[in-house]
Amino acid sequence: MAKLVSTNPAKNYEVLGSVDVSTEKEIKARVAKACAATSGWKELGVTKRIALLRPLYDEFIKHKEMIALLVTREIGKPITEAKSDLDWDDGYFQDFLNHGATYLEDEIPYQKNGKSHRIVFEPLGVAAVIVPWNYPFGNFMWGVIPNLIAGNTVVFKHSEECPLVGKLIDEMMDSLHLPEGVFSQVYGDGKVGELLVNQEIDLIWFTGSTAVGKRLYDIAGKKFIKGIMEMGGSNPAIVFDDVDTDTILGRLYSGRFSNCGQVCDATKRLIVHESLFNDVVEKLKKRLASVKIGDSEDEGTEVGSLVAKRQLELLEAQVADAVVRGAKVVTGGRRPEGLRGAYYLPTILTNVKRTMRVWKEEVFGPVLPIVPFQTEEEAITLANDTSYGLGAQVFSKDENRALRAASKINAGCVDVNEGNHWQPCTPFGGYKGSGKGREHGKHGFQELCQIKVIAKG
Repeated sequence: MAKLVSTNPAKNYEVLGSVDVSTEKEIKARVAKACAATSGWKELGVTKRIALLRPLYDEFIKHKEMIALLVTREIGKPITEAKSDLDWDDGYFQDFLNHGATYLEDEIPYQKNGKSHRIVFEPLGVAAVIVPWNYPFGNFMWGVIPNLIAGNTVVFKHSEECPLVGKLIDEMMDSLHLPEGVFSQVYGDGKVGELLVNQEIDLIWFTGSTAVGKRLYDIAGKKFIKGIMEMGGSNPAIVFDDVDTDTILGRLYSGRFSNCGQVCDATKRLIVHESLFNDVVEKLKKRLASVKIGDSEDEGTEVGSLVAKRQLELLEAQVADAVVRGAKVVTGGRRPEGLRGAYYLPTILTNVKRTMRVWKEEVFGPVLPIVPFQTEEEAITLANDTSYGLGAQVFSKDENRALRAASKINAGCVDVNEGNHWQPCTPFGGYKGSGKGREHGKHGFQELCQIKVIAKG
């Protein structure tokens, strides 16, 4: 039996444990059981499904400390961030359980002379849910819980970078004693994911890279099933000339460097008016000079390691390309001394050209390109100069200008000044290469369903 080995990227890749890689026979068996369970799970109704899932929230609370430590060890996330992420997940989990039935309520769009049209939201069937490693519990919860509430059965695959978190999730789900086939998990890398989506499924729900998402969407198209894809991003943040830079420094720092920069919805290109350019660069440089980098299990650590050696090497290649093409490394740009593992210093790059990889590609690590602009039109052009369209930020004291810019940016979510799009009731998803469909709230829940109209006369 092939093994999937888990290592700690913050401690020189020491081995943490392993799980068995799922075989093709096992994958087919899990999907077959999921297919057999669809009718019964649907007929329970949303209220009873939620009642069966509520004890999982209690399990989540009971295991919070264990989950946080395991996340820290498997992906290198600082322990304080891991705990904070789980507190944030708490709000989403409660919203799904408390409002899922409301999101899926029947709608009456037409009623006249005793006739009515009722819109009902029925499950699609079997959902293959595939998620990445950067928020190990949150990604599971976002992908699996709404699908189960909506009435879909789920065959789940977590990332090969955090199999032990996946195993813990399996144990927590087993404690619910759900009907056989309603939830199961397979383990492995992309090959296992591809085997899964080529079975008799009715939905592919995916979060991850754009390259993989496009391949899965192609498979969904050929199978003529639905694909919901939340993929990569290269979010711009525009800073106009009337901004007090001290007031936004914290947003700029956390927007790029949280989770060691490994966030799809992170700020990955900072576009600053030329009059504030040097000020912003110097203040961010000073902030990075004070950051504590090191042992992810230390409560004082602000920046831990990247998830894996391959991620470190990709980041180094992207930065090297920029430097060769003329970019200036203001700070960082290398591995830190004295730390063994997938560490990379928080980095600022200037003199960035639109032909460089750090501009054109998604940069999944603590590297921030900063470019100047002169006019509002130029800022919008720079912001939209990407194949991605997940999120964006706009900072200006002139609200009309900020909202005008937001309306012209091709992205699924745009934050203006102190605005923050992260609410469980608010749909999340992207334009262009950042995805198809939405998740969260009414719109996200209804994406998981067939829409049926029952016309009564």
